[in-house]
Amino acid sequence: MNNPFATALTMQRQAWEATADLAEKTRIAPDRTDTVENVDVGQTPSEVVYEENKLELLHYEPMTEEQYDIPILIVYALINKPYILDLQPDRSVVQTLLEAGFDVYLIDWGEPSTLDRSLSIDDYVTRYIDNCVDVVRERSGRDSINILGYCMGGTMSAMYASLYPDKVENLALMASGLCFAGDGGVLELWGGEEYYDPEVVTETFDNVPAGFLDVGFALMDPVANNVTKYVRFYDNMADEDFVENFARMERWLDEGIDMAGAAYEEFIRDVYQDNKLYENDLTLDGDHVDISNIDMPVLQIVAEYDHLIPPAASKPFNDVIASEDTDILEFATGHIGMSVSSRSHEELWPQVCAWFAERSNGTEGETDSETPDPTTPDEMTVDEAAASGIDTEPADLTELRGVGQAYAETLTAAGIETIDQLATADAADLATETDISPSRLEDWIEQARER
Repeated sequence: MNNPFATALTMQRQAWEATADLAEKTRIAPDRTDTVENVDVGQTPSEVVYEENKLELLHYEPMTEEQYDIPILIVYALINKPYILDLQPDRSVVQTLLEAGFDVYLIDWGEPSTLDRSLSIDDYVTRYIDNCVDVVRERSGRDSINILGYCMGGTMSAMYASLYPDKVENLALMASGLCFAGDGGVLELWGGEEYYDPEVVTETFDNVPAGFLDVGFALMDPVANNVTKYVRFYDNMADEDFVENFARMERWLDEGIDMAGAAYEEFIRDVYQDNKLYENDLTLDGDHVDISNIDMPVLQIVAEYDHLIPPAASKPFNDVIASEDTDILEFATGHIGMSVSSRSHEELWPQVCAWFAERSNGTEGETDSETPDPTTPDEMTVDEAAASGIDTEPADLTELRGVGQAYAETLTAAGIETIDQLATADAADLATETDISPSRLEDWIEQARER
């Protein structure tokens, strides 16, 4: 039989403890509020080495005396700021790669303005990504580089590798939406064409507001996103490290960015609703995004508990590309946890670094015998270039924005060997000869005429 007096004492003690706990939380609340409002993110030192429109290409300071010959370019999604990959020093994908001896670049897309409403996936893939890749190639003296694409950035990286396979040495796709055949999770269901028309959204807002996207993501797990995490914050308010980690994540979640309207329409319609990338039926500005061109080594990094991009929306892609060197690292975490959890950095990222290392000259600091001479024809006389066996004409064409080595060779094969020749070419005739889209050729011809 319970003792009423003892029960009353227990209840009284619990009330005192709760009161004392509340008093302590009230005392430290101002300090914790200051932490939440002023927490630092993205602290790894870097410099901007290229800018275009809102885009900035960041190059991070090396953390080892020597680096692998082949650099890594990180391509993130369009709808959040990329510092989730550099959230804090001990949980930073960027820093982990640097400490492993890699030369690391990252694309920060910036936020589109109303004037950018018409930016398409083609603009992001064949213009922005390609220009950034060319900058990294030029700075590193490499014909091809490593690409690490995360989330939507991984989807666009797969598109890029399909269109420019000669520029991609190794391709890593992290939590990337690649296959939507019915197993792509809640977002695929919500975005189904029978329920959702993306053009209604863009006709209303032009660019898709970050707040609109945030609500959709939060509703995928409403209790966890709107109740549970704040209860955990209250319970752990005395733990300063916990509060700092919480504050960094909340800042990132609160600093979402808008998405260009045209790109949003295309992404929902072509990738989610029609599954065109996986079905090898996707085109960008008339050019076939042929996934059979993906013949370089491919690593998929997937999260077992990813509710945004379930493993089934990623893993089947390896079966339909041409590469004979494919791997999958599936880790027991979520979409964001794979980049910020301490366990991911202890167990997952060393494996990712090892995968890149095996395909980036094997030994840190080792010089690849096939590494091209970083001296360019522009730094030589014509006679010196000829004596070195360098063909100056394709390099001349690659000075134009969007013309890489592969396109330069295609133009040369069609009789266009110099910028002056391109300036007088007919876009329609040249398109017939080269299978390059007329709009792309018109842009190059216009650039050539302006020189």
